[in-house]
Amino acid sequence: MKYIDGKVFKMMVISGSNNLYNHYPEVDALNVFPVPDGDTGMNMNLTMTSGMKEVANRTDENLADIAKVFSRGLLMGARGNSGVITSQIFRGFSDSLVGKTKIDAVGLAEAFDNGRKVAYKAVLKPVEGTILTVIRESSAKLLDLADSKMSIEDAFDILLKEAQASLERTPNLLPVLKEVGVVDSGGAGLIKILEGMQSAIGGYVINRHEAEAVSAQGQAQVAASDENEEFGYCTEFILRLGPSDSKKAFNKNRFTSVLNAHGNSLVVVQDEDLVKVHVHTLKPGDIFNYAQQFGEFVKLKCENMTEQHNEILFNEKQGNGQHMAASELNKAPLAAPKVEKDEEKEYAIIATSSGEGIDELFNEVGVDYIVSGGQTMNPSTNDFLNAIEKANAKNIYILPNNSNIIMAANQARDVLKDKTNVVVIPSKTIMQGVVSAMNFNPDLSIEDNEKVMNEALSTVKSGQVTFAIKDTEINGISVKKDEYMAILNSKDILSCHKNKFDALKSLLKGMVDEDSSVITVLLGEDVATEEEKAKVEEFIEKEFKDCDADVRIGKQPVYSYIIGVE
Repeated sequence: MKYIDGKVFKMMVISGSNNLYNHYPEVDALNVFPVPDGDTGMNMNLTMTSGMKEVANRTDENLADIAKVFSRGLLMGARGNSGVITSQIFRGFSDSLVGKTKIDAVGLAEAFDNGRKVAYKAVLKPVEGTILTVIRESSAKLLDLADSKMSIEDAFDILLKEAQASLERTPNLLPVLKEVGVVDSGGAGLIKILEGMQSAIGGYVINRHEAEAVSAQGQAQVAASDENEEFGYCTEFILRLGPSDSKKAFNKNRFTSVLNAHGNSLVVVQDEDLVKVHVHTLKPGDIFNYAQQFGEFVKLKCENMTEQHNEILFNEKQGNGQHMAASELNKAPLAAPKVEKDEEKEYAIIATSSGEGIDELFNEVGVDYIVSGGQTMNPSTNDFLNAIEKANAKNIYILPNNSNIIMAANQARDVLKDKTNVVVIPSKTIMQGVVSAMNFNPDLSIEDNEKVMNEALSTVKSGQVTFAIKDTEINGISVKKDEYMAILNSKDILSCHKNKFDALKSLLKGMVDEDSSVITVLLGEDVATEEEKAKVEEFIEKEFKDCDADVRIGKQPVYSYIIGVE
């Protein structure tokens, strides 16, 4: 193959996205920190799926246009640091293709090199030994060797081989990778994308479900059929999990990710052995078949929203004394109702939160709008854009409250830089977000509030207690699977315990000093009882007599306790 045109690039995108989807749990397993979180593989998978959906049903063959649409889809769906960096790589790739209908090996090298440049610029403090290193070294190798006579197959082979070699070198650049004995997860995810793209260049697009190669033409038809209906089916069910001897083990994170890739408007709620699901999908049968691997249905409901839409139109016409032929129903546009928009406020604060009690706490301290998400499901750039629109204010302050969410918030800010003044306060924990919001003063200027809210981040110590998902040793601490870790400031493991309350006691003793005056503890959904609340209050009153205690039922997932010490 001498050139890549829009048709080939679309197949590359579909195949790359599908290959990552098929392997993202393997990428997740490479994460260094042993906490049950959203993970690199999941974030990159959801980001790529968002971009792939934008191009899958396009029939045009203009390379620049398809690359631009793909880049836009990635940007809107980007989740987590790894997802945002992936979106920036292909944003730079797309920018290099402006005005081009096809590219040769040299054009491919220049596009990936520009992707490298844009990705590095997007990261405030680039760290080597990560996905950034993999794209830098692989794109540099291709740029050095590519010439106009080289085939696309040979060019991609150079790129992928150097990417794989670069990934193997990442532990030598990032000591924590060597300590834990893994390569970088983000770089591994990028290679899965590139492997899928290489397969498409060879004429075969990897299938999302069976992880097997099918013809490019056949995959295009599958992708198009998945996208060609506007409304689909409103699908709801309650699933009772198990029994373990006949059903697969249930992992909520992966289950949610799979369903998200097959529909939208997704809600997944688990209560012990019951899982309640709401999703809009074009193929409800696929959803039911997948879910039944983990249990049996207690209740099912599936409604055709397209038919409901047509019936509404028909009834409206009948009510007006008009009659429509059936063929006209699908052509009739649905008029958007006129909605009176509230007057734009001067300012609003948006915070990421996970848990009813935490939502209430943020509302108490002046937060106007909550973005649902956190460690287990990082919100996307588009989630923040929607929140900004709903907040309806001239000046917006965003509190991400997680280090893996800050880049998505920054990306939303950049998208709206010419329309709305958005300030991202780089809060990395829930308690940093709470204290920062408390320091907002409507009488101060925008700049002064930003300064005060940023300064407030350093006035609180943050801690969490959660269970370990694997055995490992990190920073000299031996961690055992299913035991409870006392974690300071998101990443520093102080100790590991068989009992979660022992982990809480150890963490508090490591956080509270003579300068401490206020201790806040948020109880997770696994300890959300009045008895547990009283138990924690009693311990704090006994051990830290000079501190005021604020113990609340937060109902957050993953973390049994979230602690703030001021």
